[in-house]
Amino acid sequence: MFIDTAKIYVKGGDGGDGLVAFRREKYVPDGGPAGGDGGRGGDIIFKVDEGLRTLMDFRYQRHFKADKGIKGRNKSQHGANADHMVVRIPPGTVLIDDDTGEVIADMTRHGQYVVVARGGRGGRGNTRFATAANTAPELAENGEEGQERYLRMELKVMADVGLVGFPSVGKSTLLSVVSAAKPKIGAYHFTTITPNLGVVDVGDGRSFVMADLPGLIEGAHEGIGLGHEFLRHVERTRIIIHVVDMSGSEGRDPFDDWVKINDELKQYNAALAERPQIVAANKMDMPESEENLVSFRERTAEVRPDMQIMPISSLTKQGVQDLLYRTTDILDSIPVAPIGEEVAETTERKVYKLEAQEDDSFTITRENDTFIVSSPRIERMLKRMQLSTHDAILKLARTLRHMGVDAELRKRGAVEGTIVRIADFEFEFVENSSYY
Repeated sequence: MFIDTAKIYVKGGDGGDGLVAFRREKYVPDGGPAGGDGGRGGDIIFKVDEGLRTLMDFRYQRHFKADKGIKGRNKSQHGANADHMVVRIPPGTVLIDDDTGEVIADMTRHGQYVVVARGGRGGRGNTRFATAANTAPELAENGEEGQERYLRMELKVMADVGLVGFPSVGKSTLLSVVSAAKPKIGAYHFTTITPNLGVVDVGDGRSFVMADLPGLIEGAHEGIGLGHEFLRHVERTRIIIHVVDMSGSEGRDPFDDWVKINDELKQYNAALAERPQIVAANKMDMPESEENLVSFRERTAEVRPDMQIMPISSLTKQGVQDLLYRTTDILDSIPVAPIGEEVAETTERKVYKLEAQEDDSFTITRENDTFIVSSPRIERMLKRMQLSTHDAILKLARTLRHMGVDAELRKRGAVEGTIVRIADFEFEFVENSSYY
């Protein structure tokens, strides 16, 4: 089964907590603080493996969580960093943040990797907080939480040649004739509902990968029919072989078919109009095909005089070998990167973002007799600080004072004993400058 979309959840490992500890050795009087830092949580890394071809694995495993960092130890020993989690993905996978719609990475080359969720930093132990004024701090930090997000994965088939055309024009049959692929073939529309890949051995030592892509219908660029499920794969191909039913067995005009499919490709992505294209005039073993081919050549010459038209029959294999030779010659003459698709630029592009400045803003609301303080900076601090010690409470009080929170509380009417809530932490307002 071919799976080309998936939605997963990823979370980097949390950092290890810092430790409050002191040296207590027989011959080391007043040893001082000796609590070590916690280790860093593991990152989640997606890495391209050319041996994979589908996103099937992500149907059964949708949650990826990296390990946590190890807690700091005494004697100022640093907790161990967690190992990174490496997740293998097939080439051609596009990673998208499901919440923001931002494209995180376009993974096309074997070995290419990207960090999709960073692990949290380890908390600092009390050794880090020792100062001349406080030589024995009982203060340490909790580890930082790892980054978490939902990702949408889209796989665009990585093939040299893509077979396009209306349903039932003979694309699957052609692929089965020229490669070892075994696509399901039947006398009904939309036989192919997922892309089929096959390696084509031309016979002169050359080979290429061909993809039989789901049939198009009018309006596909707007998502009608198989729509975008088909078109996303066409973008990756280097050459388009446009298979046309020259017999008109479905009651359609071959030239109109060719015009409509090209129009759908162009409206989906204008660059596809510039992609090298060969028209495979299929079913030449059928009655009326020769007459239709003459008319097709004349009408096509008025629009695209340079268009290459090669008559073939997938059933009798007439002209198939010549089509393969011509396709390989064109492949040898063009770059490996898809023409018109800025894949190289996308994979090499680096986006630099300025570090977010510390936001000291806060808001105060009142709920009955309780004042509620909302501040991203203070809430992050509460998550990090281990508030079980007196030193940690003093540090929080100093921060509130320097940010102007206590002064604003007084203006709003807070007095001794007033309840103040920040996130899940509640305390009494105290008018005592000695705490600062």
